[in-house]
Amino acid sequence: MTTDPIHALHAAAVVIAARTGVDTHDAAVVLGSGLSDYARELDGAIEIPYADIPGFPVPQVVGHGGVLLSVPIGDKRLLILAGRVHAYEGWRMSEVVFGVRAAVSTGVRNLMLTNAAGGVSDQLSPGDLVIISDHLNLTGRSPLKGPNDDRIGPRFPDMSEVYSLGLRSDLAEVFKEVGIEPHEGVYAWFPGPSFETPAEVRMAELLGADLVGMSTVPEAVAARHMGANVVAVSLVTNLAAGISPTPLSHDEVTATAARAASTFGSILDRFLPVLVSYD
Repeated sequence: MTTDPIHALHAAAVVIAARTGVDTHDAAVVLGSGLSDYARELDGAIEIPYADIPGFPVPQVVGHGGVLLSVPIGDKRLLILAGRVHAYEGWRMSEVVFGVRAAVSTGVRNLMLTNAAGGVSDQLSPGDLVIISDHLNLTGRSPLKGPNDDRIGPRFPDMSEVYSLGLRSDLAEVFKEVGIEPHEGVYAWFPGPSFETPAEVRMAELLGADLVGMSTVPEAVAARHMGANVVAVSLVTNLAAGISPTPLSHDEVTATAARAASTFGSILDRFLPVLVSYD
């Protein structure tokens, strides 16, 4: 694979266009833990395994999928990334964010990120869906570290509104339509793959976090670096360590995601037409 980032992203975009027959996509969604099955239920979806797209890393974690889908929504076109890779798997940061950068390179202007998260706030319970209002990067890592390529984005991108206020407002209205009281919260990114300790969770809460997890933040930063609008939602799959009365496990994460699939699908059915048309 070429070491020139622009060439690498262009190569991925060319393959996506050739395999889908669509030159430009309007929006994209990244489906997190246990949520990838939603994509296969959509009419007219064209599926491309990540392994067939140059530069795309393939997830190795159970429940994280590994296919790209192109879906028509009215006269617009949506990309769905069913599965993601994580830094804890050993991927470089450039690889962790390659999928969302490639999506933006196809023309995507609006990006929705989803994840499974641990609930820190005492107002949250497993199964709750929370709109991310902001984040804390507690890993000491960034997809922007190293030489900057001005063709991709500025050296010092503004992060005062990583998560679009307009898209968050539109998503909150969709929550109300499906009978869910909208909650917003701050997401704290931990490196993983071990779940957070009770002391780390207490620290995150003191810093203002409502949620803890192991993804999303680098993708959001990389997409904003390229000028895309970002909205993100967390599915609370468990209470964080020190709050949960039982030990944490990945099986609990996937099981809760499966139970929430119907509600989550109803939200996406209503919100995706908004996402592809948002300007």
